[in-house]
Amino acid sequence: AALPPLAPLSDPRLSDSANLDLCAELLIRSGKSVMETLMILVPEAYRNQPDLDDKPEVTDFYNYYSGLQEAWDGPALLVFSDGKSVGAALDRNGLRPARFLETDDLVCMMSETGVVPGLDESKIVHKGRLGPGQMIAMDLETGVFEENYDVKKKVAGKYPYGKWLKEEGTAIGKEPMSAERLWGDDDLKLVRNQVSMGWSSEDMEMQIADMASTGKETTFCMGDDAPLAVLSDKPHVLYNYFKQRFAQVTNPAIDPLRENLVMSLAMTLGKKGNIVDEPTAAKAAQVSIESPVLNENELKKIKGSGRKVETLSTFFPISDGPQGMEKAVKKLQEQAEKAVAGGAEILILSDFTDQAALEDQAAIPSLLAVGAVHHHLLSKKLRLQASIVAETGQAWSTHHFACLVGFGASAVHPYAAYEGVRAWWHSTKTQTQMKNNKIPAISVEAALDNYRESVDGGLFKIMSKIGISLLSSYHSAQIFEAIGLGKEVIDLGFPGTVSRVGGMNLQDVANEVISLHSTAFPETPLKALQNYGFVKYYTGKEYHHNAPPLTKLLHKALKSKDIDEYNLFHESLKTAPLSVLRDLLEFKSDREPIPIEKVQPLEDIMSRFCTGGMSLGALSREAHETLAIGMNRIGGKSNSGEGGEDFSRFKPLSDVDEEGNSPSFPHLRGLKNGDIATSKIKQVASGRFGVSAEYLMSAEQIEIKLAQGAKPGEGGQLPGPKIDNYIATLRLSKPGVTLISPPPHHDIYSIEDLAQLIYDLHQINPKAKVSVKLVAGSGIGTIAAGVAKANADVIQVSGHDGGTGASPLSSIKHAGAPWELGLTEVHRTLLESELRERVLLRVDGGLKTGWDVMMGALMGAEEFGFGTIAMIAEGCIMSRIC
Repeated sequence: AALPPLAPLSDPRLSDSANLDLCAELLIRSGKSVMETLMILVPEAYRNQPDLDDKPEVTDFYNYYSGLQEAWDGPALLVFSDGKSVGAALDRNGLRPARFLETDDLVCMMSETGVVPGLDESKIVHKGRLGPGQMIAMDLETGVFEENYDVKKKVAGKYPYGKWLKEEGTAIGKEPMSAERLWGDDDLKLVRNQVSMGWSSEDMEMQIADMASTGKETTFCMGDDAPLAVLSDKPHVLYNYFKQRFAQVTNPAIDPLRENLVMSLAMTLGKKGNIVDEPTAAKAAQVSIESPVLNENELKKIKGSGRKVETLSTFFPISDGPQGMEKAVKKLQEQAEKAVAGGAEILILSDFTDQAALEDQAAIPSLLAVGAVHHHLLSKKLRLQASIVAETGQAWSTHHFACLVGFGASAVHPYAAYEGVRAWWHSTKTQTQMKNNKIPAISVEAALDNYRESVDGGLFKIMSKIGISLLSSYHSAQIFEAIGLGKEVIDLGFPGTVSRVGGMNLQDVANEVISLHSTAFPETPLKALQNYGFVKYYTGKEYHHNAPPLTKLLHKALKSKDIDEYNLFHESLKTAPLSVLRDLLEFKSDREPIPIEKVQPLEDIMSRFCTGGMSLGALSREAHETLAIGMNRIGGKSNSGEGGEDFSRFKPLSDVDEEGNSPSFPHLRGLKNGDIATSKIKQVASGRFGVSAEYLMSAEQIEIKLAQGAKPGEGGQLPGPKIDNYIATLRLSKPGVTLISPPPHHDIYSIEDLAQLIYDLHQINPKAKVSVKLVAGSGIGTIAAGVAKANADVIQVSGHDGGTGASPLSSIKHAGAPWELGLTEVHRTLLESELRERVLLRVDGGLKTGWDVMMGALMGAEEFGFGTIAMIAEGCIMSRIC
């Protein structure tokens, strides 16, 4: 088929549904039936479907087309007709309601039973509903009505897809891990490689150690208080400039634990055939893999699969200076183009060397190499002729793998990460811990399997945040926002990626690469990985704005109630290194100062203050109640979080003695009669954890938590040891059992759904305002406009650096955006839409002082949330072990 005259086949200005319609129309006009078209574009979750055990032809059909067409993903009830047939199909998650019934002369399909009036129940011969990925169709010429697999078996039986896949395709399963060391027992070679690639000791001691021993990603807490990568004075890997985007309101996040059956990391490598033409055996000639995380044996099998494989080096000479990196990237693009034009179906972009690291050559950041080659092949209309595999020492965190796949890699061989696992296993410290039963005693092969399993689990988690089920759909989707990269870098490697504040050019990126590389070849002998202090605070390392020295200053000021001591705390923040975007701003006034007496009274200002949504359980009972009583005394509002609240806290105290003690709250001191320990803001998140009518009626404001700043797109996580009998009683759970919630309101996937929930909450408590908590990210303005139209009273914009009791480390570090970007976008969009007067705007995320409050106010906020700093004020020492 001659496609070029029709290009482009999709339009980014249109909705997903409109683009799906355009693609469906193309396939139908090329001769495919509408049922076959939708089976290709919106396949069901067939890999874990027991109903297909006796229908291999349907599975073969899906497997054949999985290598040719990425699946459309997301909530959708698709109703179709081509004039000859009519029918409906549901998305793979089954997130839309669809019911049907059949009489002797009528077939009806509707969202709810009872939509069609006047039907005689006695004439209904069959009723049913569409399940996930299911389809119904009726032939208008013959009057035959067919359900799901009757339709699909007919479509799948037209061609011998199974025979073609068996004869032409190559399936590579997960091969055994190899315990053999890459560079012998010389750990110094590994250290030199890792240092040159940007590793730090925290990556080995926290991430590799946790992933290898437990099969799970490192869990951390209290949010990200280190500077943005672009503001840091330490060299960062390129991945750190990208923030994962996430779903809120307009499409739901997926629960990767409970909905894992519909998710898959399977990928295909090789040339993709044209789906518009007739199916042929040649189009089945692809290499299928179960996970994008390859080991050495799987990479060898890919190289020996019969497809033409070309390995391209990503090194460039240090002697060429920073400009040399750009020249090397362009040379790499030309080499890739030439290789694909010459028939290469798999390109391996490699920074591996037998010497571990080369003193005179540095590696192009793997992410830049992948993105640049991907977009160059797109521009030359060669992209579907070949797949990209990254063989790199620059990938160890789950975020790194997500970035590489998201910008074009179909698979990654993380050789340095695997070697890091082997080195960890062989270390004296690890062997001693295994011997003393501190960690599980496992083989090195099991540790390597654990590492891959944790990366796979992390990819599921990252995909689920944006509501995508299949890695093949996430592939090349670029679902990231760049913070701190300039146009030059974006144009070369990441065209189409949102980068709102600009920042580093190619020379700046090259300088960071060369800086890291030079650290691997110091004048004094290299002994170990450096600790940059990106995760935890260490004296003399990366700055952290919640570091122990700062908490000590605040504690001293609060204990002494001395304004001079507080000024020391304030001055330490003012003179600190640049950390967040607002640090780049300063106040600019066009008027004379006014007397302090003319300023709004202190009591009115404090009524605008709130604490963050910190749940009882994440905080101790004493800490949670202290915050509530304190905020109630000053006229502010505390937030219950999503852990429920004891009904005994809903009434004012009347039993306090002269020493400030109350029998009702024997664990608290300094109480007064009239104090009330209830949180004025009650949080709801998918109706879980102690949400009852009484709980809602006790609220002055009910907050719908759609996302959390520290981990947007994910649910709450409370470690088992924190769940005592009291917490378990409130949460209707069992003591000691870890609680991991689904993503908040992952059953809400439209503004209409949210409007219904807001209406319901207004009905149960007409006196309470309803707030909606969103997290800053590109496009939040449009979402906020919908929230305002849905009759919310308050919109809260949270920054990416908010605190949390427990979260995967990659979520804390790499998801969401600064509140400065989110708040200004929301304020501006609401003004332009004439909706600003409808809602009150609240902001939170790393606020500490009056200066932060004023910055938020100038950007549009009217209320201000304090989370981590409020905990520190009541005594938290930020040891980060909660």
